[in-house]
This record gives sequence, structure tokens and C-alpha cells, in this order.
Amino acid sequence: MRFLYLLFLFTITSYSFSQDITSNTFGKGISILARDSSFSLKFGARFQTLYEATYTEDSKNYTEQLSIRRWRLKFDGYVYNPRLVYKIEIGLSNRDIGDQQPRIILDAVLKYHFNKNWTLWFGQTKLPGNRERVISSQKLQFVDRSNVNARFNLDRDVGIQLHHEDMIGNGIFKQILSISMGEGRNPTSPNVGGYNYTGRLEYLPFGEFTSNGDYFGSDLKRETTPKLSIGATYDYNDGASRSRGQLGSDVLGAQNNLINNNLSTVIVDAMFKLKGLSIMSEYIDRQGEDNIAGFGTGTGLVAQAGYLFKNNFEIAGRFSTIKPDDLNYSAINEEKEYTLGLSRYIVGHSLKVQTDFSYDDFPLAENQFKFRFQIELAF
Repeated sequence: MRFLYLLFLFTITSYSFSQDITSNTFGKGISILARDSSFSLKFGARFQTLYEATYTEDSKNYTEQLSIRRWRLKFDGYVYNPRLVYKIEIGLSNRDIGDQQPRIILDAVLKYHFNKNWTLWFGQTKLPGNRERVISSQKLQFVDRSNVNARFNLDRDVGIQLHHEDMIGNGIFKQILSISMGEGRNPTSPNVGGYNYTGRLEYLPFGEFTSNGDYFGSDLKRETTPKLSIGATYDYNDGASRSRGQLGSDVLGAQNNLINNNLSTVIVDAMFKLKGLSIMSEYIDRQGEDNIAGFGTGTGLVAQAGYLFKNNFEIAGRFSTIKPDDLNYSAINEEKEYTLGLSRYIVGHSLKVQTDFSYDDFPLAENQFKFRFQIELAF
């Protein structure tokens, strides 16, 4: 860890004392290209400063916190050949690292474009799961993702992914297949159970979004014609050992193979954008073969929409609901969340101010109000 801080400090100090004029643009990282074009490197850093206040309705309990929500270093480029691309991302905030054991490596993946329409990925990165999770935390429409994502997303894993796309009429059809370990990021123990298998299909009937706009929040590119992406994912985690597949705590007995639970997850999502209007929705259903208590199964639904005004202020609303299985969770964990957000994009998602206000409705627990304010800086 100390080495990473020293490396970052050395990099920043070097740029400060050299007084070089660079052609790099704010928000696009710092780019380096070898003289012989044998490799390229783009370095970037970002952080989020978050203020959060919560008020419970019945007990009238008020809490507040100011923290660095995320603190990331990002490296990407190509090596040897422009078709051999890499991505590395490191998380250094407390919430990035986790509380069970240090997990600073978020992404470490090599991508080989061996054909015009085919790409093979190898390493650790996000699985092709729900759209809200695959969208970078830098490029969200709200301060953070929904409670449905927190409960049911697939997250990151180590393995192989095969990506392919082709044209169907005026539309684009994308397919992704993945085989991974099923233990989440940076596993330190041998694989428990079997592998994790993921398949995803996406169809864009009106062609590509501007600048891959189907994978960032808000219609910052102000699409002049309708753009739509419809996606579906199926994931099967053979012998899952953690309560939420790649995430969550270890389930008693699973690490010693005393129990095995096969988790299957179905995801359907969509993104629509037109002239500042953006709409996103997703539905997730996770089930366990043996319905063993301790695994987070159930269903979740998210629907959100926002409108970006010409002055780059955006107002957005989101509704999400979670219905856990009664066997695994009591009704106290059912939840409906209503969120209203306001954002000001100064330099796109690289420099922005976001705030949102939420009301969480729990059938058998105290309802709560939540206010969040966050500044994002990325270069």
C-alpha cells in the first residue's frame, strides 16, 4: 500500500516540477505513447467526497457522515499491438478496500481484439451483469447506485469473457459469454464449489449511442434521434460460498463444502435517450436451488428517469423495490426506495456536483429519510 502512495506522489511531483505544457485535456487522463508505438498508457485519478445524513422516522435518530466514498487510480492502453488492450483500476478508500481483507485491485484485465467483431478478455473485471452495475461509479445519474444493485448485482470476478457484436438490419446485436471463478475479486482461498457462468445479450435497434452513451448516466450527448438498448443476462454460480454470489459474507459451512448452493440470476434491463431525456430500468431475480438460509435471493426492480437542461443542470427521479425470499430474509428486509436527485455537470462526469433525497419504506422496520451531497473530480 505504501508503495502505491509513493508512486502516486512521485508522479504528481514530477509533473509539478517539470512545468511541461501538455496537450492532454482535463477529464481525459494523462496519455503517453512510446516513440516506436510499442505501447501506450493513459493514467487517471478520481475521488468522490460524500456527505450523508440519515433520519429515522419513529425513533427520531439522526446520523451524519462525511467521507471519501471512492478514491481510484486508473491505467489503460495497449501493449505490443493496438489490438492488445489492458485496463487496471485500483481502489484506495476504506469502502473500496472492504472490511474483511484488503482488496485494492478492482480491475486487472487484458483484452485481445483478435477479429473485427470479436474480443477475448482475460483477468479480473466486472461481469456482464445489470446495466446499473456495469456503468462506472464515476458516471452515475445519482449520488450512488440503487438498493437493488447493492443486494443483487454480480460485481467483479476473475475469469475469461468473450465479446461479439454484429449488425441486424439497422440495429446492433451484442453477445457476451463469461466463465469465472465465482468467488469475487481478489480471492485468497481456493475455489469453492464450481465455476460461475454468465451470458448476456443486448440489442440496439436504432444503432449505437453517441460515445457509448448506453453505459453512462444522463443524456450528456443530447442524442438527436432516439437511442435504445435492451439487455438480458443469465448467471449461474455453481456452489456459491458467499451470501450474494461474488459479494457478501461467507455462508457457514460453504467454505468447507458442508453445503452447496447453486445461485441463478436473471436480469433484464433497458436504456433510452433522446434530446436530454434519459430513462433506465432493470429487473433482477435471484434464486437458490436448495433455498438454503443465508443466501440473498429474491427479486428487485429499478426504474429511473432524468432530464438534462441546456445549462447542464439535471433533475432525476428513481423508484426501486426489493422483495427477498421469506426463507432467507424476514419481511423486515423488504424495502421500497423513492429518490429525487439534482445534478450540475461542470465538465461532464469528470467534474460534477450531485445531491439526492431518498425516502426508504420498510414494512416492519423504521422508515428513514436520507440526504446525500457529493462532489466528483476525475482527471
